Order: sequence, then structure tokens, then C-alpha cells
Amino acid sequence: FGGGTDYGCTPQEHPDGESLFQEVCLDGGTERAGSGQYDKIGNGTGGYRCSCCGAPLFQSETKFESGTGWPSFAAPVEGAIGYAKDAVTSVEVHCATCGAHLGHVFPDGEDPTGYRYCINSVCLTYAW
Repeated sequence: FGGGTDYGCTPQEHPDGESLFQEVCLDGGTERAGSGQYDKIGNGTGGYRCSCCGAPLFQSETKFESGTGWPSFAAPVEGAIGYAKDAVTSVEVHCATCGAHLGHVFPDGEDPTGYRYCINSVCLTYAW
């Protein structure tokens, strides 16, 4: 990933605003489907970092269009994601570095992993 900048942010300085950042990244909520800035963006080169701490999370080439309304990725950067059982059928994913809530992972994704990491845009920063 380019940059190497520390994106350690507070809700007040996040581009999507204090309340959405707080609700999703810090409190474990979910942004409205189709509302995120990275839902429709192309892959390009580079990747996506945690909007809270700047840790690398996903390479651009693993992003795919799932039709769900949230950015979807086939695989994270190794060691970047932490997992927690969220409900009977879902697994929550969070940044392994800072613990920010990112979204969920489902077993209905594309090759090569078969997983779909469904991530809230507000939790991501694109680095190219």
C-alpha cells in the first residue's frame, strides 16, 4: 500500500462525519446499503486501509461486485482481520490492529477463498 501515513483519526476529523464513524466503526453498527463511497469504485491498484488506524486490510485485486450494497473482498491482508461470532449465522470482522468494527464475513464469496468480506465504506481508506 502506498502512503505509510498514520490515519489514526477521531470521529470529528473523519470525512464521513462524526456520527456515522462513531456508529459504525466504534459502536459496531452498519451503514445503509449502497450509501458508502467504496461500494461502486473500481479496483485499481493499491488497497484499502483501516480508516481508524491506517493498518492495511485488503488489496484492491481482491475486491469484487457482490450486488449487496457494500464493498466486498475475497480475502484480507494476512493477519489484518480479527473475528468474533456476532449472531447465530454471522461472523463480525474487525481491524486486528485497533479493534475497529469493519463488517462481516460470509461463506458465499468468489474464488479463490469462497468468502465474502462485506465491509462498511466508512471503515476504509483507499490507498493507491
